[in-house]
Amino acid sequence: MGVTDSPAARLQALFEGHRLTPTQRRIAHSMVRRAADVPFLSSVELAELAGVSQPSVTRFAVALGFDGYPDLRRHLREVAPAEPVPQTGAGNEYQQAVEAEIENLRHLAEVLADPRPVRRAGRLLAASRPLLVLGLRAAAAQAQGFAYFAAKVHPDVRLLGEGGSMVQDRIDGAVRAGASALLCFALPRHPREVVDALDHAKEAGLTVVTVADSAFAPVAKVSDLLLPAAVGTGLAFDTACAPMLLGRVLLEAMCDDLPDAQARLEEFDAHAAARGLFVD
Repeated sequence: MGVTDSPAARLQALFEGHRLTPTQRRIAHSMVRRAADVPFLSSVELAELAGVSQPSVTRFAVALGFDGYPDLRRHLREVAPAEPVPQTGAGNEYQQAVEAEIENLRHLAEVLADPRPVRRAGRLLAASRPLLVLGLRAAAAQAQGFAYFAAKVHPDVRLLGEGGSMVQDRIDGAVRAGASALLCFALPRHPREVVDALDHAKEAGLTVVTVADSAFAPVAKVSDLLLPAAVGTGLAFDTACAPMLLGRVLLEAMCDDLPDAQARLEEFDAHAAARGLFVD
C-alpha cells in the first residue's frame, strides 16, 4: 500500500488548504495519529482524545466544510478500513507509553512506503556545503545526534543550538560560505525562536527541511519540505523515538547521495582503531 492510500495520508489530504486554529490543528494531529479509529469515534471521544471541548470538534468539522461532526464521520467511514485497529489498553502506564511509541513507529513505516520525500531531502542535505542542522530546547538532542553522525560522512556540518540573533548570524555566515540547505528538528512545545530562525533562513535563500511531530506543526509554514514523525505524549515528558529514527533514515538517504560516504566511514574506523578510541 502506498502512502497516498493510507488512512493517515487521506486525512492529511482532507486537512490541506484549510486555515486551522491551534486547537483545530491539535484535533487534526490527534486524528492522524489514530487515523484508523477516528471514523468510529463520537465527537465526545474525539474531544477527549485531542484534549479539547466537544464544541471545538463541531467547529472543526464545519471549518473543513461539513455540516457538523456526524457529516465528517460519515465521510471518513466511506474512505476508512472496514474495522478499527484494535487497541490493547493493557498494562500499566509505562507499558502503555511504550505501546504508543510502537504505534508511532508503525505510522512512520507507513509514511515511508513512499520514499520520495526522504530521498529528496537526502539530496538537498548532501548537496549543501556547509550543511546547517538546527534544534532548540526539546529538539536539541535530535539535532545533535544527527550532526554527530552526519559529520562522519559530510565534509562540513554546522550544528545550531542557540536561538536569537546569534543563530541568524551563523545562518548568514553559512550562506556566505555556500550553504544551500538547513535541516531542522522541531518538537513540541515549539519555541518561537525556531520559527523566527527558519523564517530568516528562507529569507537568506536556504531550502528548509524539517522533521516535526506533525504536518500541522507551526514550523510547517516556514519549511520547504516537512517530514512528520509523531511524539509520544503518555508520560510527563514527550518521547521522540519516531523523530530520532526518521533522523537516521535521513542520514541513510544523505549517504546515498555522498559518493565518498563509505570511504569516509572506513577512514574514520581506521583512525579510531589506530588511536584505540573505542573499547570493544
